[in-house]
Amino acid sequence: MEERMLAPDFWDDNEAAQRTISELNALKSSVDTMKKLDQAYEDLQIMLDLAIEEEDASLIPDLYEGAQALKKEFESFELELLLSDQYDKNNAILELHPGAGGTESQDWASMLLRMYNRWAEAKGFKVETLDYLPGDEAGIKSVTLLIKGHNAYGYLKSEKGVHRLVRISPFDASGRRHTSFVSCNVLPEIDDDTQVDIRTEDLKIDTYRSSGAGGQHINTTDSAVRITHLPTGIVVTCQTERSQIKNRERAMKMLTARLFERKREEQEKTLAAIQGEQKDIAWGSQIRSYVFHPYSLVKDHRTNVEVGNVQAVMDGEIDVFIDAYLRSQINEDK
Repeated sequence: MEERMLAPDFWDDNEAAQRTISELNALKSSVDTMKKLDQAYEDLQIMLDLAIEEEDASLIPDLYEGAQALKKEFESFELELLLSDQYDKNNAILELHPGAGGTESQDWASMLLRMYNRWAEAKGFKVETLDYLPGDEAGIKSVTLLIKGHNAYGYLKSEKGVHRLVRISPFDASGRRHTSFVSCNVLPEIDDDTQVDIRTEDLKIDTYRSSGAGGQHINTTDSAVRITHLPTGIVVTCQTERSQIKNRERAMKMLTARLFERKREEQEKTLAAIQGEQKDIAWGSQIRSYVFHPYSLVKDHRTNVEVGNVQAVMDGEIDVFIDAYLRSQINEDK
């Protein structure tokens, strides 16, 4: 890839160049991580040999701590390598929509928005707000984020579902406990390349005499053009110009537009298939519960992973849930 980047025509296609750079950076990151893990393992091995040779028990705590840290880093790297589905490496589009609960749910949506922003920041991902609708009193009615980074969709696809909050509502003067729901929807960003590749061998071009108005000349020459795109069966015709060459140029533009529209519709169908069946944003459909009162607990109902430090989770520490869910799906696939 680095050799490809040195080619004089590398920047002729800016979008393709950016994709190459992004893929190169991701590969470099994987290689660098592997080297770092390998070096950490060697360092621990040297420390272990030294402890045995010197019979120095004081090194055992450091060995244990280092081994646990290496295990955690290795598992994280392993998971990254396992994200191999078609769209896993893509950027992610994340939407939050409050459900039952009114202002309380809208505030809950803003809390989740902060959580995902913090998580993305810790991952080194970039976040762009595509759409934002504030709540009437507090929070948000809806928000759509574009989270840009290698494997962003691969990680965040595990967050799709309904998130449930239980707490004493700050919006209730009586101090009662409230349950609120927010739906999180996650989709991969699919490249929308307007360049449509049309091969000459895929075209059947016919010329015929125009049947429309246009005077004597236009009706007595074979100036009209019909182009059939054989792979798709799409047919376009043009007979508005007196010149066959100009009619052919216009017909090609029409065909290009039709093929691009077809491509866009296929992408939407793909997204709809990925999006799948939507559940109601209410009780019984949640994937995770965040309990602030009467006790402190976050529980993922798909994997039964629990975390007692709710504040840490709200500060973006959600990798434990993502890791467990993705590993469960990988095991199911196996």
